[in-house]
Amino acid sequence: MNMWALGDYPRLAREVVGGLGPRLVAACGVRAGQRVLDVGTGSGLAALAAAEVGASVVGADITPELLDAARSSGAPVEWVFGDAQKLPFSDAEFDVVLSCVGAMFAPDQRATADELVRVCRPGGVVGMVNWTPGGSIGGFFEVFGGSPALSWGDPDHVRSLFGDGVSAFTAVEERLAVSRFSSAEEYCAYYKANFGPVIAAFAEAEDPAALDRRFLAYAAGEMRAGLGYDYLLVVARRAG
Repeated sequence: MNMWALGDYPRLAREVVGGLGPRLVAACGVRAGQRVLDVGTGSGLAALAAAEVGASVVGADITPELLDAARSSGAPVEWVFGDAQKLPFSDAEFDVVLSCVGAMFAPDQRATADELVRVCRPGGVVGMVNWTPGGSIGGFFEVFGGSPALSWGDPDHVRSLFGDGVSAFTAVEERLAVSRFSSAEEYCAYYKANFGPVIAAFAEAEDPAALDRRFLAYAAGEMRAGLGYDYLLVVARRAG
């Protein structure tokens, strides 16, 4: 089973990181009448925000369970099964192509970047929110062995992936304040119940008790520092 189907990611997206979708949509200047694609949409953070401003929106993801959750919103969005590494759309089909902490987890980063650019019309916008390797989420994934996906949070790396496919590129690091949790224990219990990668990590751990201690120590440190998630906001314009 796809690990993203484990737990209840739609709940986590709604309760913890819900502000990221509207932030990305605003940064990309999405407006009514545009055709917009949200890649790795999950439960639809960016897709729903784009639909709210009147865009014609398609949300694509490889996890059917997350697409089902997105459909339950009743929003006027077309939800499509689609792999970020090989999108089922024509060249230059969309005015804006978005990904909110979604496409960054596809294994083939080069193919994913090429696809994001390919389906965007010349002069259109490609926008991403990606977790950064040096921030709180970087530390989170280090608890569980790290993740190559976090290289999408390095602006130089993302710029190199897009290459000549974009004619303009900006990347700004921002921080999402997180106030959902009152203690490190609550934080850990919440992620162990709702976040698929954490559920999978504990299921596969040789020493779950040791992993639990590392996770709790990480959470306690973040709570003391003031919990917030650092991300890279990328806005690029397709060349041509």
